[in-house]
Amino acid sequence: MYKTIDPKDISTRELHGYLLGAVAPRPIAFASTIDSRGNVNLSPFSFFNVFGSNPPTLIFSPARRVRDNTTKHTLENVQEVGEVVINVVNYAMVEQISLASTEYPKGVNEFIKAGFTQVPSLKVKPPRVGESPVAFECKVKQIIATGEEGGAGNLIICEVVMVHIKEDILDEGGKIDQHKIDLVGRLGGLWYVRASGDALFEVPNPSGTQNIGFDGLPAFLLETNRLTANELAKLARHEALPPAEQVKAFAQSEEYRKQLAGKPDEETIYDLAKQHLRNNEVEKAWLYLLQLNNQ
Repeated sequence: MYKTIDPKDISTRELHGYLLGAVAPRPIAFASTIDSRGNVNLSPFSFFNVFGSNPPTLIFSPARRVRDNTTKHTLENVQEVGEVVINVVNYAMVEQISLASTEYPKGVNEFIKAGFTQVPSLKVKPPRVGESPVAFECKVKQIIATGEEGGAGNLIICEVVMVHIKEDILDEGGKIDQHKIDLVGRLGGLWYVRASGDALFEVPNPSGTQNIGFDGLPAFLLETNRLTANELAKLARHEALPPAEQVKAFAQSEEYRKQLAGKPDEETIYDLAKQHLRNNEVEKAWLYLLQLNNQ
């Protein structure tokens, strides 16, 4: 059963909560801007992402406040000075960025209020955040208002003109190590998520243009309740079923005899296959599962 909602039938505040709870986790743009008088502002936005690499393009959206339809200082600043630094947020600074989200009066410097270090930028006027693991100096190319009522977005389309990356988050190959950068993202309500530790996992891309696909899975696998949809997808991503000769040879192997103690047991075979799938040893999982097809 689904709860089906026409956005026109509920309040903007209610809809806002559903959107933020469902479209998550969202990366955080910690945006530093400056007005025409030189006042610096620093504020986080989770309506944010990357939208291209040539030219390198980031977009974030300071939405109009739902309660009173007012606009945010960040939007006003980029309308006056079309530049911004988008600083990414990691776990070590998450409490500070929450503090910086306070609606201070215009002219208050959130760098000072939230205890961040102002670092001069090289190509734009707003400073960058010294504590951020990566900072993107950007020129604002376009601002698109999606509406004029409370809750409407203002898409700030930015071109990256300079990138600053802390060397201690790089791996030996010079790439960003996802464990070391320790990013956080926004969920619904007051919730955040930390992208590190056990929360991180890799999903291999399908190899080439050929794979088994769900439509190529044996019927007994589609009909069983012993495998999850994710496990079936791993099997379906494989290029082809192991040939019959390989399956037969595996049944005579020392490994198979040792694991099954001389007699095929359906529950044990599924458990072993699931273990190999967890380790991304898909070929070995197939060899076990296809023994069931031969019984």
